[in-house]
Amino acid sequence: MSPIANPNGELITLHAGDYAATVTTVGAGLQHLSYQGKDLVLPFPAAELPPAYAGKTLMPWPNRVAGGSYAFGGQSYELPVNEAATGSALHGLALWSEWLVEQRSAASVTLTHLLRGEPGYPFQLALSASYVLDAATGLGVELEARNCGTAPAPYGCGSHPYVTVGGEDISNCELGFRARKVLLTDEKLRPAGLLDSQGTDFDFSAARKIASQSLDHAFTDLPEGEWDVTLRNPALQLSAVVRSATAQAPWLQLYSGELRGRKGLAVEPMTCPPDAFNSGQDLVVLEPGQSHALAFSVYGLEG
Repeated sequence: MSPIANPNGELITLHAGDYAATVTTVGAGLQHLSYQGKDLVLPFPAAELPPAYAGKTLMPWPNRVAGGSYAFGGQSYELPVNEAATGSALHGLALWSEWLVEQRSAASVTLTHLLRGEPGYPFQLALSASYVLDAATGLGVELEARNCGTAPAPYGCGSHPYVTVGGEDISNCELGFRARKVLLTDEKLRPAGLLDSQGTDFDFSAARKIASQSLDHAFTDLPEGEWDVTLRNPALQLSAVVRSATAQAPWLQLYSGELRGRKGLAVEPMTCPPDAFNSGQDLVVLEPGQSHALAFSVYGLEG
């Protein structure tokens, strides 16, 4: 009898100092990250499908393409709709595929995947996802795509870690980040316009307790240079921090994790907003041979 297949593929463990992480070859995903034995990324059972897209790499688009349809280069395309409630194509095409291990060490791994295209996305991309643990700086992640086809390709990317502090209810944690604009959505989570977030319930420029607030929103107009999101557990005197270069990730999606019992906050660095394939806003167009990279880090902070 053939061995039972793990839905997450191979599980690759990384260690550096007080940090430990596990990366999956299916979807180039992050199954867990801990610091001093406390979870910074909410884990999921290693032998089960990741719930609510936990830890997935989102390529060649993050978030939703409304209606599963878009136009590019004078042609119309139809993508498979995989979220019936909103009628959207959600989170790209590479997240359920097996990626190849290109390089590995005790503290790092690089995974690659060749996206050959399909009728709704007839473009060829060479994708890579690198995870590097450092004892001083935590987990560094770099997502890269190169157009290895013969035509320009629309592109966006992101990542979907559920940040936590010890796996406790995020309602008891303090959230802090700076963003001047929040993207409102309609009942099908389609973009409905930008709102100035200052002075509203979406303003976390002064860190405050999340309490019962529900979030599933994209933010932009982030600080110049770098932005960071800090989730702090006062009881543990520990914070989980996600940081990225603003030019690489001008958008940030936050989801309060109701589908995961609010034990983790999805902090998703994104190159573009939801439905960028239709709006064109911050959409990357990769010319043949051109590459694009997005990097971010996740680390623990005591105090």
